[in-house]
Amino acid sequence: MFSKLRNLAFIALLGFSPIFLQAQTSVTPKPNWQNLDLTSDSTFGISTEKAYQELLKGKKSQPVIVAVIDGGVDITHEDLKSVIYVNKKEKAGNKKDDDKNGYVDDVNGWDFIGGDTADVHYDNLELTRLVREGNAKYTNVDVTKLYDKEKGDYQVYQDRKADLKNQLMDAQNNLRGIMGFVGVLNQVVEKIGKENPTLADFEAFKPVGPGETQIKKVMTNVMQEEIDFKKFKKEQLDEAIDHYEVLAKYQLNVDYDPRSIVGDNYNDTSQRFYGNADVTGPDALHGSHVAGIIGAERDNNLGIKGVADHVSILVIRTVPDGDERDKDVANSIRYATDNGAKVINMSFGKGYSTDKKAVDDAVKYAISKDVLLVHAAGNENSNTEEANNFPNRKYEDGGVADAWIEVGASGPVNDETLKASFSNYGKTTVDVFAPGVRINSTVPGNKYIEEDGTSMASPVVAGLAALIRSYYPKLTALQVKDIIMKSVVKVNHEVTIAKGETIKEIPFSDLCLSGGVVNAYNALKMADSISKSL
Repeated sequence: MFSKLRNLAFIALLGFSPIFLQAQTSVTPKPNWQNLDLTSDSTFGISTEKAYQELLKGKKSQPVIVAVIDGGVDITHEDLKSVIYVNKKEKAGNKKDDDKNGYVDDVNGWDFIGGDTADVHYDNLELTRLVREGNAKYTNVDVTKLYDKEKGDYQVYQDRKADLKNQLMDAQNNLRGIMGFVGVLNQVVEKIGKENPTLADFEAFKPVGPGETQIKKVMTNVMQEEIDFKKFKKEQLDEAIDHYEVLAKYQLNVDYDPRSIVGDNYNDTSQRFYGNADVTGPDALHGSHVAGIIGAERDNNLGIKGVADHVSILVIRTVPDGDERDKDVANSIRYATDNGAKVINMSFGKGYSTDKKAVDDAVKYAISKDVLLVHAAGNENSNTEEANNFPNRKYEDGGVADAWIEVGASGPVNDETLKASFSNYGKTTVDVFAPGVRINSTVPGNKYIEEDGTSMASPVVAGLAALIRSYYPKLTALQVKDIIMKSVVKVNHEVTIAKGETIKEIPFSDLCLSGGVVNAYNALKMADSISKSL
């Protein structure tokens, strides 16, 4: 899981606990900016529209199945329903496994975090699950009698337990602080007498006491950006309250474990046939947004334009509001592969892995079947050469997954802000960057919103990979990766990296292996040339 606040940057409000405010580029990007061209549109997109106009007209293509391993997708969305995968061997709703693949009624994909009567919505962080296991293991154990290795394991448990305690305390304190802030803000708005006050209203307000004075100071600063107050309150403050409530109640709570909903033998990592056919689930916002970036219908005069025009989105529900579990990730990769996916998008990640071997084995299986895996690098503004981010391409038993692309997030302007402020990076651990700031895409209910994150950058690359494989189907997954890596637009200037209060400039080439932002036009020209030589 990448936090729902992946698109929010941390600030402190004087007199109140910290809250989150949305990190935005200093300019308003053009519509469909991720698909625009740097030279002709003055926007650092990936030149998708230019490719369609100049390279792909009249060319034949074939559909490519792209698996979206995520939290669920709204398969009825007006801009997605025509591109959703359909298993023609399965008869919907007859409660039979018509195609004998072990999954009943898997018409559009599968849900590995659902059971007979319900679906998992919230789950723990992996850290919480590890501490719960440690609690069970070390309760009533005389630690003075532990052997050296056992003492080391016990110390790791103690460190994790302390980390969890600190995170839970921070979540609870932040929740109290934000709720206190919102309580006083509501009083101020009531005194102003307008449901949607403007900057002028806050400037004219005469505060009583330190709380109202602080509210006026903060809101007059926030409203300088000419934002809509109601939208700000809903998308920033209400979302932050929801985030910390979920953290405290579910994600960091060792007493909460929803796995009984699924009904599997969780400790049996070889078990593959569990779950249900509900590919939408209780919260399909993130997965729907990802799916739209990849392949929302381009020619229906609705909403947005996906990167690829001939995709079939195979939906695999794996990621709860919490950390995904390795067993489910492994089974999702295998399911995607067995159902014909040639590209798998994975816009999720976590800091701990309890069964990396199961995931590694599934990745090896997918690669053996000529599947390209695309993964988001994460949103902690961390160097992943130094910080863990799972899953990753390094196998536990040595070696690496070669048909794997790790993706960082970039913004629309070719200057020092090109690296998205939240994006992870790594000169040897991240492959490419792609647009991931204020990306407009599909969400449930036939709606569209902007989201930030490497979660948005990864499907841009997955869409590009699908586009190449659609028009040049003879190319292998490794060839497609090589093309994407070699066809980037190189960035030859420095970008800003913030570490706490320290801001430094580093060459963009130090952020990733390719040293650039992916480019559809360049990639398709290269694919055409290579394909002709085969």
